[in-house]
Amino acid sequence: MALNISEASQLVEESALHNWTVVGGGGFGQIFRARHHQWCCDVAIKLLHHDDGSSSALLREVSIMRQGSSPYVIHVHGLFRGRPPCPGTCSDTNVVQARNRTPPWALPNNVLLDSSLNAKLTDFGLARFYHTITHSSKKVEEEGTISYMPPEAFSLSYHPSKASDIYSYGILLWSIVTGQHPYPNPMPSLIRIHVPKGQRPSLEEIREQAAGRTGLVTLMELMTRCWAGDASRRPSSLQCTYVSEELYKMHKHAVPDAVHQVLKTLVRSKPRYKNSYAITERS
Repeated sequence: MALNISEASQLVEESALHNWTVVGGGGFGQIFRARHHQWCCDVAIKLLHHDDGSSSALLREVSIMRQGSSPYVIHVHGLFRGRPPCPGTCSDTNVVQARNRTPPWALPNNVLLDSSLNAKLTDFGLARFYHTITHSSKKVEEEGTISYMPPEAFSLSYHPSKASDIYSYGILLWSIVTGQHPYPNPMPSLIRIHVPKGQRPSLEEIREQAAGRTGLVTLMELMTRCWAGDASRRPSSLQCTYVSEELYKMHKHAVPDAVHQVLKTLVRSKPRYKNSYAITERS
């Protein structure tokens, strides 16, 4: 199936991209940062690990991202079909669910930051993509992604749902608060066994920090509600948004200074920002 340019926006040629740098990666693909010499700006590029030669899924992905357009969703500027120069080179979930779309699993690699540190969602439909490849003969690197999967995802009859993504959102909140991976040195086989049995990331460190930290207990309660084993007991994305907004109001006065300090640190350190399908946010 040929790419429909009118649907997919413009195609970006390999010759337009220079200075490829690896940003990060996961089970589905790898993210690069590159310079688009015609647009005179840096762009983020995600190359999928698995490609069956069809562009239909890719175009559907772009269409979903456009329909979910909001300040909290990554913006697609074009499509790229190709490879990096050489091997080794280099708010909001509620917005999505309100449009009745299968959301991206909420894991760090699916949440990008723009130049002002605003969060942007990406990777729509990858839960469906993962469901397909894990029930086929293809192998995928699960470390990282599997830690954010809900217990029902390990069932052969699993189908992605909004409640599944709420579980992942709860694990993401834990990762944000602690700055850690949910399960150190995870073995996919062990996670598949213990998560359905009720194993979750430890809350001990957060409990110790809760004293004197405004809203941290409320945030911890939201996490545990989100990762409930019974999907029907998990809050809706709208309920999560209400709680998150109230927590944000408590700390809103300190956000500008915190963002300013982080941006100064990034400028001083000049980092290579942190995993084939779309040219995304310009920066």
